[in-house]
Amino acid sequence: MSTATVTVDSVLELLRQLPPRDQLRVVARAAPEVARPTPSGRTPLRSLRGLCADLGPAPSAEAIDEARREAWANFPREDI
Repeated sequence: MSTATVTVDSVLELLRQLPPRDQLRVVARAAPEVARPTPSGRTPLRSLRGLCADLGPAPSAEAIDEARREAWANFPREDI
């Protein structure tokens, strides 16, 4: 058995060498393989790691405490 690496480009190049009718037969046989559901019947969940990476560093504990003090400074308001 050959140990050559199979790439998408190499597969497409081989597919282009086939007559159009055989190209359709290859696609028809490959499509069910690609569309086959996962063994558990569900699509796997994407990892949440890095979901908020574009938001930058988290605020410090001191910044959170300061924001809380500012938010609660006028609570409860007397004019309501």
